Amino acid sequence: GTPDFLRAQGAARGFAVEIVDKIVADAEGSLEAVSSTLIRRALEAGDVARAAHLLGHPYLVVGTVEHGAKLGRKLGFPTANIRLDPSTRLAHGVYAVRIRIDGARRDGVASFGVRPTVDDGPPLLEVFVFDFSGDLYGKTVEVDFVAFLRPEARFDSLEALIVQMRRDEDEARRILR
Repeated sequence: GTPDFLRAQGAARGFAVEIVDKIVADAEGSLEAVSSTLIRRALEAGDVARAAHLLGHPYLVVGTVEHGAKLGRKLGFPTANIRLDPSTRLAHGVYAVRIRIDGARRDGVASFGVRPTVDDGPPLLEVFVFDFSGDLYGKTVEVDFVAFLRPEARFDSLEALIVQMRRDEDEARRILR
């Protein structure tokens, strides 16, 4: 509602209303009102750094780790698979991430998308947690998106995908130091 509507409802229902000035963010020298639309546009572009600036904290998702096809494990990159809400506007691609598991923060690299080299399935977040071994199935985890590494891509072979995954891991480790 409008500020006037909120003031009237507050008076009628007994709650306080304080109207604050719009929060603005500097975007390449210009000022603009921070809005959910602006944040969604940043996420759609994979610009998680801009989204974090606008939000005041990293963009994050919370989800339960599910069983998958276990292909990542066979490729040397076991992943925590998390289904995000279908309305998620995050760009499909690879990200440097931080994941909270049982309250402990770990670094990792994540792919969000349809896995075009493997199956073109429904969008899935797959997080490879660095230097971790353990059972995450059924655990609720929180994933902070730190940096966009590259868009999702189709590779000619699983071997080519593995080579790129190693590059992605190296780049994410460098960023998260």
